[in-house]
Amino acid sequence: MQLLLATHNEHKRREFARLFEHAAGEWQVDVLPDAVTMPPEDGDTFAENALGKARAAAGATGRVSIADDSGIAAAALGGAPGVRSARFAGEHATDAQNLEKLLREAPAGSPVEYVCVIAYVDPASNAEHLFEGRCSGRLAREPRGDGGFGYDPAFLPDDGPAGTTMAELSDEQKDAISHRGRAARELQAWLERPSAG
Repeated sequence: MQLLLATHNEHKRREFARLFEHAAGEWQVDVLPDAVTMPPEDGDTFAENALGKARAAAGATGRVSIADDSGIAAAALGGAPGVRSARFAGEHATDAQNLEKLLREAPAGSPVEYVCVIAYVDPASNAEHLFEGRCSGRLAREPRGDGGFGYDPAFLPDDGPAGTTMAELSDEQKDAISHRGRAARELQAWLERPSAG
């Protein structure tokens, strides 16, 4: 089965390709054509943003599409940055700028949680489904590691090796516990059901 991934984010493209490459089912995740424009991520929830992107891709191509929206929620900041994780330090902020702002505003060792929602949209049947994954952890004192992206260098996952950030894990270790990995496995389990779609 072919799934169109509704993103122009190269980090997400590589991560989804890896997650589905090692899945049990026979799925191929295709890259979104450059000509397809994604809608602004102006929803109040991860689900709204993910659905908006999947619907846009499905509407533009007529293909079954998936999209994710994800971010980090810091307990000390009342759940912020949440859906604004990619724009925490400003509309065109870099990953480094967003991370610096989080480390400045939330205390080291405070609880954080990664959240990912994947939306599935089939334009032929009008089917829409949502799949959620979460990963809890704590905020590191300073960034460490050069793997991953986003807030990974300061995210100490509860399920990972003690004192190790997401950016210090191997791809295999990260995929096993990450919010995106968990949401992707929920989607894959649903796709394996005879009644899926």
